[in-house]
Amino acid sequence: MLDFAVKDTWRIFRIMGEFVEGFETLSAIKGVTIFGSARSQPGSPDYERAYAMGRVLAKAGYPVITGGGPGDMEAANKGALEAGGESVGLAVELPYEPRPNPYLTMTLSFRYFFVRKVMFVKYSQAFVILPGGFGTLDELFEAVTLIQTKKVKSFPVILVAEDDYWDGLFGWIEKTLVKRGKVRSEEMKILQRARTPRDVLGILKRRVPLTARGGRSGARSGKGKR
Repeated sequence: MLDFAVKDTWRIFRIMGEFVEGFETLSAIKGVTIFGSARSQPGSPDYERAYAMGRVLAKAGYPVITGGGPGDMEAANKGALEAGGESVGLAVELPYEPRPNPYLTMTLSFRYFFVRKVMFVKYSQAFVILPGGFGTLDELFEAVTLIQTKKVKSFPVILVAEDDYWDGLFGWIEKTLVKRGKVRSEEMKILQRARTPRDVLGILKRRVPLTARGGRSGARSGKGKR
């Protein structure tokens, strides 16, 4: 029992180190985070949509932030990099994702999911949610909860896909959660929908002031070795 307690105590310093490195490395970045599936394959419609999203946002001057992994994350980073933009990867140590994707101008690697989540929220002006799995939905609903409870200033949370992709989720929230009084109807406005990168760009231009966009070009890069 004593050994376990000691290990937990020392773990605090490792956690603190991840926060410090994240704050120092990302201090000049204020980007748009793109979430999506790690399973999308190059050439697939989802991969190509993520690539186009990263490219359009980077060309408009937004640093593009992802989880730094494969699939939609890789595609968005590739689009941003090839557009000459800032391409940031906040990776997490996973056995099936041994290394970040190669399309990054800035990389951080985290051991702890919760530290990484803080960095996504702190250094993002908006979340763009592409079709994904449990991890994507986790990031989506954490952002909605933070905005709903006013723990953070409201920012755009944009769900992107063809018209019918998110219909089931929106229908369940409206017909079950709102109907049973678990969510207020006005809280649905936290979630916005878009079909294309241009639609997303239009939302960002309306919601994000011009002077607040982007990050300092050439911000120093850091790699977490843990």
